[in-house]
Amino acid sequence: MKLFKTELARALLLVLLMLGTGCAELGRYDITVNNVTVYEPTAPYTVSGIEDPSLAACLTQSLLDIDARAATDLAALNCSDAGIQSLTGLEQFTQIQSMKLSSNNIRNLLVIERLTALRQLWLDDNDVVDPIPILRMSGLKELNLAGNLRLQCPDPSDVPRHLSLNLPDHCTR
Repeated sequence: MKLFKTELARALLLVLLMLGTGCAELGRYDITVNNVTVYEPTAPYTVSGIEDPSLAACLTQSLLDIDARAATDLAALNCSDAGIQSLTGLEQFTQIQSMKLSSNNIRNLLVIERLTALRQLWLDDNDVVDPIPILRMSGLKELNLAGNLRLQCPDPSDVPRHLSLNLPDHCTR
């Protein structure tokens, strides 16, 4: 009798796992009963308001990768070496905590200042000149500005104590 209970428990567990897996996929489909839609999933988030086509393409792919339904679903963004020049419109992604924008052509950082959830930011090998807008971000913990050859080196008193900062060689001499 004990064997039966064990086999029954295994079978029930297997059925529950299969149902759970199948139900997870239902979120992608409309469900209709008698030609009446009883469930319709929210549509994937569509990127709009982004000026730079390279940034828009990277955001679109990142949002598809995580099956995002809103701009606030995006917590991490990696758009390194993407040919990005402008970040205009990025401020709508308010929940980004980690952003890697290495090896682009980014110069203006004013938009980034509005991303208050941001904790890590990689801007190495760009065209950043003025780092002050992002140095004012109280939540930022890690910032990489190495390789920005025209960067105006910040005064040490302008760098918050809690910030781990990587500067270009001409600022560390």
